[in-house]
Amino acid sequence: MRIPAHSVCTAIRDDIVAGVYERGSRLTEELLARRYGVSRVPVREALRTLEAEGFVVTRRHAGACVAEPTEQEAADLLEMRMLLEPLGASRAAQRRTEAHLKVLRGLVRLGQERARRGNSEDLRSLGGWFHETLAQASGSHALTSTLTQLRHKIAWMYTVETPANPVESWTEHGAIVDAVARGDGERARAITALHTERSGASHRLRFSGATERANGVRTSQHPVNMSGLRH
Repeated sequence: MRIPAHSVCTAIRDDIVAGVYERGSRLTEELLARRYGVSRVPVREALRTLEAEGFVVTRRHAGACVAEPTEQEAADLLEMRMLLEPLGASRAAQRRTEAHLKVLRGLVRLGQERARRGNSEDLRSLGGWFHETLAQASGSHALTSTLTQLRHKIAWMYTVETPANPVESWTEHGAIVDAVARGDGERARAITALHTERSGASHRLRFSGATERANGVRTSQHPVNMSGLRH
């Protein structure tokens, strides 16, 4: 059974973000097809999509390679997030459903509980789900899609340090949800802008200075079809 191209795209993107394929490394259709147990057709389509998203570039004489963003391009992503996340929160205050509010409130309760316990790994996952749900509550497919891409790219280019005061961070999440629940778009925008600005300070580039070339592939985060692979 042929795996849909969007599933292959997700797997390759996730592995790029995780560092399985390092910046500048080649992505050959044959190797990727064998690695994920699919034909070359969905791999080719996935690489086109990832090139449009900025994760992959096509180089003369080399073919598809993992992109090598500059420090300025990475900084631009954080700035774009600082502009768009508050917009999404403002829209969510006008368009959210009761289902969105239920999920957001549940995430805030869990986040505040984990913050008090100091469980940083859980907090990262919960924070991602929170912001993804908040974007979905905006009712804008274009905005949600753009914010999702930004989160993927930021996770690829940056490591995120644990907030000095995670309890305060999750208190801000709760305040955002309260504003969204009341339909107060301006307050939701203002709190989200402050929250995004503070969280940006915890981001550290994974790379700096000269571009690093990749020589190999690390362990994948996805199940891999090993049949036919040669080492």
